[in-house]
Order: sequence, then C-alpha cells, then structure tokens
Amino acid sequence: MSVLEVANLTVAFGQRGGARLTAVDDLSFSLRAGQTLALVGESGSGKSTVVRAAAQLLKPSSGQIRLNGKPAGRRGRALRSYRHQVQVIFQDPFASLNPMHTVRHHLARPLLLRSGQQQRGAALDQAVYDLLQSVNLTPPQEVADKHPHELSGGQRQRVAIARALATDPDVLLADEPVSMLDVSIRLEILNLLDRLKQDRNLAMLYVTHDLATARYFSSEIMVMYRGVVVERGPSDEVILNPTHPYTQILASAAPDPAASRQALADARRRRQAARAARTAEAREATLDQGCRFRSRCPRAMPACADTPPSVETGPDHHALCWLYESQAGAASPAQSATGGG
Repeated sequence: MSVLEVANLTVAFGQRGGARLTAVDDLSFSLRAGQTLALVGESGSGKSTVVRAAAQLLKPSSGQIRLNGKPAGRRGRALRSYRHQVQVIFQDPFASLNPMHTVRHHLARPLLLRSGQQQRGAALDQAVYDLLQSVNLTPPQEVADKHPHELSGGQRQRVAIARALATDPDVLLADEPVSMLDVSIRLEILNLLDRLKQDRNLAMLYVTHDLATARYFSSEIMVMYRGVVVERGPSDEVILNPTHPYTQILASAAPDPAASRQALADARRRRQAARAARTAEAREATLDQGCRFRSRCPRAMPACADTPPSVETGPDHHALCWLYESQAGAASPAQSATGGG
C-alpha cells in the first residue's frame, strides 16, 4: 500500500509582469513503505520544489496529496500532524541547524512535540541519546552538548537525520542529503539512510543528480526535466537502458575512469553544446507548447513541437518521447498521468 500519494501536482510561481513560471507540472507518484523512489535531474529541474510541496512547506497551485489514504491536512492541527509524519532532510546540514543551540536542544524539541510535552527529565535525555546512537553518533552524552559548529559536516547531517526521526515519521524526503559532504563519507550517510529505512519501514523520496547512487539506493527512478518527469521505471532499467534522450545524456555524462582522452574531449564538446542550447532555450517563449527538451535533443524532429505521449518502453518503464510513436497507441491515459507530463 502507498504511504504517500501525490496526484497531478502543479507548482507555479508568479513573476514580474504577470507571467507565471511552472516549476512542477502535473506530477504524480507514490511512496511505499520500506522502499525508495529516486528523483533525478540537473539543477533547476524542479526537484527541490517537489520536496517542499510534498512536505507542505509551500502551497501547490493544484493537485492532491494523500497520506495513508487520507487527504493531507493543510492547516492547524491536521497540518502539524502531517508534518510529524512527513519529514525532510535538507541539502545543507549547517543551514538546517540553529548555530545558537546545542544538539540536545535540536532533538529535544521534536521529541517534546511528539509526546505532548509529557516527556521530561531523564526520560527525555535518554530519548535524545537513543536518537544519536541510531545515527552512529557516540558517545551520545558528549555529542548532545555540542553546538553545530563543533561538528563535522557528516556529523551535522547525522544530527539532521536524527531530528527527522524524532517525530517517528512514516515518510522521509531526502533532498540531496550528501551533495555538500566530503566524498569519503557520502557512502556512510547513504548506507545509514538505507538501514534506517529498512529498520523503521520508512517510505523515502531520494532527490539527487547522481545516477549511480540513485540506482544503488532506490527501487524506482523518475527523471525530471523542467518540471516534467520524462522517464521513469525500475532503477536498473532506467540507468542501464535509458530510452529518453535526456536520460541518455545524463547517463553518458557520468565520469568513466577508463574513458580515452578523445572520448573526454568529445564529452566536453557535448557539454559546451548543451550549455549553448540552454541559453537559446531560455529565449524561446513557445518552448512549453511541445517537448521541453527539444532544443537540446540530438534526435529532435517536427513532431516534437507537440506534447509527447507517455509510452511504455519496457516492463513498468515509461518515457515521454515521440521517438516511440508507434508504441504510443498502447499507452493508456493512466500511464500518461503517471508519466507526469
């Protein structure tokens, strides 16, 4: 059963002159207990906006969010209850912690909220220590009395994870949780999140631009471009057999230690061409009328001026692309909605 269901989510922001910028467009997905769904894409694709809307930190323009089968509350006690059950781990562990307060303070506050202020004294201290031990911060008595600036980046992120667990949530929304950490400890944090997910039967949305970790730590992947999911499917299938041209470019951009000097030069030229295409794309006011990727797509064709269909290119594997037009007749309206575009 799905723990968190997001249906037809759209988030648009007003701009100067009355224009509207659609950051997320008609996105649908669900999170299941004990499983991880990865949301990947380059910077500016709308990933963090999805997290903030799903956490109800910003109000969506349209769409529905259901938690454990019930519509999410949007105000008062219902909203507080929702936020206890759906917690966010932010990208920057230092910015997400108040430098004026100790680790004990950061963990005690959500514990008090969960217990209705009834958990005090030694019982509250022990609950703080248990949280610190659950994220491998020891000895907990010493860590609890430190301030964020006295911790390393990895330790701060562990505190942020412990704080997210303090309300005993059903859902974790991890917004690029390791991108600002040293490479040497990224795998430790990801393994920690994976263990906590299994131990607590959490449903997790893992936002990243790293295809390798997305494949390793998730069962399903959604690839987002300019607010639209252009491809989704099982992790191995999406990464090893990408069908949308955008996903293929992302996969080819991953560093390969065995690549030849000529291959690296070719990849550099492709990145330069892609940057030039993005600059041109920003000037095209009519680009939203068809495939949003067409100005950068090496396989663009006239049909791309129209909205592409969501086509099943493999078992539970969908791509939003005109290249598979002959299969489009087999795509049902439900599949199109699931495709997000």
